[in-house]
Amino acid sequence: MTRLHIVVPADIDDPRRPSGGNRYDRRVCQELAAMGLALAMHRVPGDWPHPDASACAVLAAAMDAIPDNAAVIVDGLIGSAADTVLVPRAGRLRQAMLVHMPLGQDGDTETRAREAAVLASAAAVVVTSDWSRRLLTELYGLPPGRVQVAKPGVDAAPIAAGTETGGELLCVATVTRGKGHDVLVAALASIAALGWSCTCVGSRDRDPGFAAALGTAVVDAGLHGRVRFAGACSDAELEAMLRSADLLVHPSRAETYGMAVAEALAHGLPVVASDVGGVPEAVGSVSSGPPGLLVPPGDVAALAGALRSWLEDAGLRSRLRTAAMERRAGLRPWSEMAVALAQACGVAAR
Repeated sequence: MTRLHIVVPADIDDPRRPSGGNRYDRRVCQELAAMGLALAMHRVPGDWPHPDASACAVLAAAMDAIPDNAAVIVDGLIGSAADTVLVPRAGRLRQAMLVHMPLGQDGDTETRAREAAVLASAAAVVVTSDWSRRLLTELYGLPPGRVQVAKPGVDAAPIAAGTETGGELLCVATVTRGKGHDVLVAALASIAALGWSCTCVGSRDRDPGFAAALGTAVVDAGLHGRVRFAGACSDAELEAMLRSADLLVHPSRAETYGMAVAEALAHGLPVVASDVGGVPEAVGSVSSGPPGLLVPPGDVAALAGALRSWLEDAGLRSRLRTAAMERRAGLRPWSEMAVALAQACGVAAR
C-alpha cells in the first residue's frame, strides 16, 4: 500500500474554527484513504501563516520524522510561510504544496519571497481553481504545467424546497471582513422594504471586533430579527438550512474557489456572489445560462440591485433555478478531486 504523508494545521477538526481549507483537507484525507492510500497525518500547531520559532521547530521535527523520498502534501497555510523549514528538506522529500489561498497575493515583499522559495523548491504545486493557477504563474513565473488544479467536489444532496417569493436568503462564511458581511448588511438595509430574511452561518470568533461591529450595524439599520447570525453550525444543521433556503448570497472580497457556492448549487440553489477570484468557476454556466448573478466585490449598490432583481422578478427566479438544477447535475464528486491530487503528487492507489 502506498503511503502518503499530509501536513495540516492542528485545528483541522476544531468545530469552532471551520474553514473551507480545513474542510478540503479533511476530504482529501477521506478520499485518498478510500482510494487505497495509507495516510499519515501530521498536525502542526501554531499561528499559521504567522508562525513563531516554536511552531517552526515542531514542523521541522515532523518533517524530519518522515522517511527519505516519501511523498508529502503540505497545506499552504503552513508551507507558504515555512521556507526556512521546507526548502532545506526539499531534496530529501517529495514535497507537494497544496495552496488554498496564495499568501503573496496581497502580501509584502518578504511574504512573496518566502512563498516563492517554497513553491520553487516543491516537487509539485496544487491549487483549487484555474484562477489560482493563473495567479501563481503571474506572481512567481511558474510554468503553467507545473501548477496542477484539484477543484473541490460536492456530495450528492437533496433539492432545496424553496419558497414562492424567494425571500429565504442564506450566507455561509466565517464572519470576517474578507467575507463581505458588512457589504451584505448594507445592501440588505437598502432593500428593507422588500420581503426577505437572511441567515448567516459561520464562526464569529475569528474576528470578534468585526463581528461585534456588524451586530451593531444590523441593529442600527433596523434589521434585528431579519438578519440572524447562527454561528458555526454542524454539518446536519447546515444541511437543514440549505434545504430550506431560496438563495445563497456570497459577498466575499477574496476567494480562490467558493466551496459554499458549489455546495449550494448541489442543492439546486441559485447564488448571488462576488465576481472575484475563482468564484465564477464555482458558479459556472450551463446551456440555460448562469445559475446566479455575479456582482463586483465590495459594491453595496450592485449587491442590493442583484438581490432586488431576485426578489422582485419571478421570471428571473425561475430562470436561475432552472440553471441551478442543470449546474447541479454537472458538479464533480469529491472522488475526482482526490484522483487529480494524487496524480499531481505522483502517487497511485493500489
